[in-house]
Amino acid sequence: MSRSREIWEWIRSIAIAVVVALLIRFFIFEFYIVEGGSMYPTLEDGYRLIVDKISYRFNEPDYGEIVIFDSRIATRPFIKRVVGLGGDTIEIRDGQVYRNGELLDEPYLKGQSDHQDYGPVKIPPGNYFLMGDFRRNSKDSRDPLVGFVAGERIMGRARLVFWPPGEARVLGSRAAAE
Repeated sequence: MSRSREIWEWIRSIAIAVVVALLIRFFIFEFYIVEGGSMYPTLEDGYRLIVDKISYRFNEPDYGEIVIFDSRIATRPFIKRVVGLGGDTIEIRDGQVYRNGELLDEPYLKGQSDHQDYGPVKIPPGNYFLMGDFRRNSKDSRDPLVGFVAGERIMGRARLVFWPPGEARVLGSRAAAE
């Protein structure tokens, strides 16, 4: 094989690898670094996650899932938990979240809550009500700048914590907020 043909084969192989990597990154999954404490104690500042970007093309977000979305108020996406779906009514009374009049069981909060009342509000179809797990320090759907989050703004579902290694685990149970 001639030297120029061998070089061409290398360039072609590298180009194919780059295209495949970009397709995976833009359409299937990507890495995300948690910044801030709004999802504490579930996720801490600096945790690294793998975000599934393809599953929402086939299934809508569901209660309890942790999602990444375009906040439209910051330069990077936000990470929050799905608390309400389109058509639901959300109300917060005495630090407790009620969905359609029923108190949510939220064991991931580990006893902390926000004592500021909110609502009731009805979530428009095709939108979601998202909240951080550290309610006293979370810019989420309660904030008018964030508000209800349209489905097309949700970029993916947090699936896996892979860093730090001692905290590695799979995320997201639909039963977590039911």
